[in-house]
Amino acid sequence: MQEFGNSNLLAQMMPMYSKYKHTVKFILLLLGLSTVIIAWANPQWGTKREKVKRKSVDIFIALDISQSMMAEDIRPSRLERAKKFSQQLVQSLKGNRMGLILFAGNAYIQMPLTTDYAAAQLFIKSANPNQAPTQGTAIGDALDIAEQSFEEDNKQHKAIIIITDGETHDKEALAMAEQAAKNGLLIYTIGVGTPRGGLVPAIVGGREDYKRDNTGNPIRSVLNETMLRDLADIGRGYYFNLASSDPEQVTTTLSGEIDQMEKREFEARVFNEYESYFQWFLGLALFFLIAEFLISYKKNRWIGDKDLFS
Repeated sequence: MQEFGNSNLLAQMMPMYSKYKHTVKFILLLLGLSTVIIAWANPQWGTKREKVKRKSVDIFIALDISQSMMAEDIRPSRLERAKKFSQQLVQSLKGNRMGLILFAGNAYIQMPLTTDYAAAQLFIKSANPNQAPTQGTAIGDALDIAEQSFEEDNKQHKAIIIITDGETHDKEALAMAEQAAKNGLLIYTIGVGTPRGGLVPAIVGGREDYKRDNTGNPIRSVLNETMLRDLADIGRGYYFNLASSDPEQVTTTLSGEIDQMEKREFEARVFNEYESYFQWFLGLALFFLIAEFLISYKKNRWIGDKDLFS
């Protein structure tokens, strides 16, 4: 008050001026604005986890990532076409548990059976031959690792979709398929490539070249349709060729086949959405702001000249 004049004179001119209400109003205004900001942030808590019963078929997508899948007899390459088809397949088969197996010279599980379809899309998109420690086309290993991953009591609710160029020297693949089929596994095969084949790109001496044999001639990778048809026949499934078939039609056919399979009940843990509590903070904000508005700067007759902050 010294800045506005003599304090005694100002006290005589404003006898009802309160010494503390200005501070109280400021605190209330600050609390009101703070709780408005908290309400705007929409605080949430109190989520709980529930167990939900679902029915589905267990499906493994086995994707060939061998070097021969880099051949460009179908554009942009066998592998890119296979990855795009696999992503469409995941989208089409939502509602079922799916897993991803990558294979070349050997096979390994990239993603176990799950309903996390976003993760499946991500793993498929990032698949490449560098993820394979050895080269080859070990379809038998892919079948074996899939069989080991299914529950032992699951005898008729499982399928595997093998996406490959079929260029394999794995003599045990057909025998493994026969054993898997006896255990109830349905086998579908997707051929990626053409019977005419294509050269396999490779980096030699820091420059782009083609994979060559011992005599220096470029190696031509050819789609092995006979073996893929045999696998599908043994596994009571179907064979499709991506080069000569419409991928969307293949996806629709596979989805229809799998939808007709008997579903198996499984337990899934689901997290409920968080419950919002912004309304409580909004109510507090309104209380503080209304209180600040109703309090005047005048002295209270019951308190008089008493200084509450002294």
